[in-house]
Amino acid sequence: MPVASGQAGRAFVTPVAGTVTGVTTIHDRRFAELDTSTLYSIMQLRAVVFVVEQDVVYTDPDGRDSEDGTRHVFVDEPGGGIATYLRLLAEGDGSHRIGRVVTDQAHRGEGLAGKLIEHVHRSTPGRITLHAQVHLEAWYRSLGYERTGPDFDDEGLPHVPMERVPG
Repeated sequence: MPVASGQAGRAFVTPVAGTVTGVTTIHDRRFAELDTSTLYSIMQLRAVVFVVEQDVVYTDPDGRDSEDGTRHVFVDEPGGGIATYLRLLAEGDGSHRIGRVVTDQAHRGEGLAGKLIEHVHRSTPGRITLHAQVHLEAWYRSLGYERTGPDFDDEGLPHVPMERVPG
């Protein structure tokens, strides 16, 4: 169920849930707005992709999921579970950082992660940063992001810092 917008303290300007061509509903929720089943599905998808598929052993629950400014943006599957997901962190300098971008293997190639990022662009004012896996740099450039520094290692995978400044 989409969450109502307009609550005090929200750092974005459009409704929390929206529709995008080809996508039924994009959910945009704070941690406290996630029911246990949805939170479980999010954590399960993140573990399957990052820990199992990419063979990265790390502590995914890093304490930032439940921060006041963190948003969980996702599309759920009709039969249950999460098709695609990203986490948006509110940083201390007023910028936002996209992370944990993940799509279920059954839905890759459908453009769903790009739809989530477009939603973030429409609903989030100011500078947006991310740390992209190096092999995805061109894809993020196609969405308006530019490299801001050299490659670096993150849990054994090469990444590149990137940012998008609107307009």
